[in-house]
Amino acid sequence: MIGLWLALAAVMVPLSGKLSSVTTDSAVDTLPAGSESTKVAVLEDSLPGGEDNTFVFVYHRAGGMTDADRATVERHHDTLTKRYPPGVTAAGGEDEGPATRPSTDGKAMMFTLQVSTTYGAPEAVVGPLRDAARERPAGLELEVTGPAAVDGDMDAIFDGIDLQVFLTTVVVVTLLLILTYRSPVLWFIPLVVVGAAALTAMATVYLLVKGFGVVVNDQNSALLTILVFGVGTDYALLLIARYREALHHHENVRVAMVHALRGAAPAIVASAATVVAGLLCLLAADLNSTSGLGPIGAAGILCALVAMLTLFPAVLVVLGRRIFWPAVPRFSTAVAEKPGLWGRLGTAISRRRWVATLGSLGVLGVLAIGLAGNTGALREQEQFLSAPESVTGFTVLRQHFPELGGQPMTIFTRPAYQERVLDVVKGTSGVAMAIPEETSGGWANISVFPTDAPDTVAEYDTIKRVRTAVHAVSGAEAIVGGPSAENLDTEVTTSRDEKVVIPLVLAVVLIVLGLLLRAIVAPLVLMATVVVSFAAAFGGSVFVFDTILGFKGVDYSVPLLAFMFLVALGVDYNIFLASRAREETVRLGTREGMLKALSATGGVITSAGLVLAATFAVLATLPLVLLIEVGFLVAFGVLLDALLVRSVLVPALTLVIGRRIWWPSRLSRPAAEPPNRQQSLADDEGLALQR
Repeated sequence: MIGLWLALAAVMVPLSGKLSSVTTDSAVDTLPAGSESTKVAVLEDSLPGGEDNTFVFVYHRAGGMTDADRATVERHHDTLTKRYPPGVTAAGGEDEGPATRPSTDGKAMMFTLQVSTTYGAPEAVVGPLRDAARERPAGLELEVTGPAAVDGDMDAIFDGIDLQVFLTTVVVVTLLLILTYRSPVLWFIPLVVVGAAALTAMATVYLLVKGFGVVVNDQNSALLTILVFGVGTDYALLLIARYREALHHHENVRVAMVHALRGAAPAIVASAATVVAGLLCLLAADLNSTSGLGPIGAAGILCALVAMLTLFPAVLVVLGRRIFWPAVPRFSTAVAEKPGLWGRLGTAISRRRWVATLGSLGVLGVLAIGLAGNTGALREQEQFLSAPESVTGFTVLRQHFPELGGQPMTIFTRPAYQERVLDVVKGTSGVAMAIPEETSGGWANISVFPTDAPDTVAEYDTIKRVRTAVHAVSGAEAIVGGPSAENLDTEVTTSRDEKVVIPLVLAVVLIVLGLLLRAIVAPLVLMATVVVSFAAAFGGSVFVFDTILGFKGVDYSVPLLAFMFLVALGVDYNIFLASRAREETVRLGTREGMLKALSATGGVITSAGLVLAATFAVLATLPLVLLIEVGFLVAFGVLLDALLVRSVLVPALTLVIGRRIWWPSRLSRPAAEPPNRQQSLADDEGLALQR
């Protein structure tokens, strides 16, 4: 098996390095597949000069512009338009660019620069543009803003994010494994195997992109690394716990590994199947970036599953018992099991099951109150942890040029209807001005400037009114796009995707749980606890975002992503606990089986929860509000699942419901093995029952 993986690595490792070459953050690849703004973006890319990047230079002086200031602005404009000419227009020449524009208050000047994509992506151009305009009189301030500048500042954050996330995740997982096992060697084996799974996953995703056209953006690429390391380490912890337990009962390490796999593999496979099925539900999403995460994440989970059930056991068997040094598990025919923290917790829950149930639900309910806080969507300019120049530039632009306060809309219509569409748009409420642009490729272009600030409700209402107005022009085939229109369509589509994907995920996960546990009541109870846990995690996170971190809202993509990860990953711990409880119930009965399962899995599941939460918390170290919100929410939710829901609420509910939890299965203590009084007393003290 190790030889097969070495051969696989020789092929996959070189391919994994190519993943960054196929990642993309272009608007067409991330926008909703069928939205109107996507059609505009596609049309812009296909027309001559349509793919140009738009930058806005805003010069201002508090005491008013001087003659030297105005001369500097003119010089910068002339120099930059010659250095960075736009693409070729339909007429075959080059755009000279618009003239400089003074503000009515006399304190600012601005001009727009169209830069051809042949000079590079926005993040590669915005820096040299700012450097080229540094020479100016003292006191004359400049902000380079506009749609391309915002994209450039955003892309700069993602530049090198894959390597940063990978290295940070490796460090975090390494520290947690060392603390978990307190062994100088054992921590290294899961880390190496998970690393092999991560590289294999990257190569697999690269092949999916090349073979099936799957869209991978920087955000999804970073999430792939987090998923593989987090989930793979969880599987490793569960298998090692079972393997250590089996080594006490079997002298031969290979026999011990067989028993460990028989005990752990069903839960691990069910866990992976749940996450994979949930991720594939994202294919039903209309947002390209969301639907692309489905096959990408599923490929990562499958690679982690295969590595942990093949390579990892093979390496452990080859290295033998000494891998656990200094706490080497010894073979003994009579293993004395000591009551631990989780055994004592189980005893306490058994004695106060209703208190544990109501108390847990009370804590979750209090956290869920946070949902009443600010859950409004973030504006694009609020995505940055610290506002870059492109964002502050929009504020300055709106202050001195209120008629150009919003991001321009782009309207495409048939040339014969351009004048009619132009008249209709000019008469629409919320429109400051509309300018006819060039005609090419059978389409006429109109630039429309709204009066309201970018990504506000008022601007979105203006976009909707403009669309309604131009669609009413029969035969014009008019479509409305632009940066703010793209954000509006993305927000609307995400809301639609939530209504489709969330019920689908719940149904799929419920079916997987039903097949695993061969019951109806238990899956329903487990799903209910996960949903309540998600509401509590979301509410608590909103309180932190709003009150402590001071964020202006929640990114529109966060609820769906967080729900996806928390339900699919959070139910894992319930799977680990419930599958062990079902196994023990056949032998010990419902009450004793749940207490035994909690005692046996408590430590490993808590460790797994800490590892998974820490890996997602890595996202919170990045300077983008979206990633901070996703990372914090998922990490908090995983900890809530591992420490409260799985440790207290699920065992308490199981003890309250009794053996009916396994209905319609009839799981009870075999008649041949009735418990005696001494066994019952021992169980009350948290001791594991022997055969």
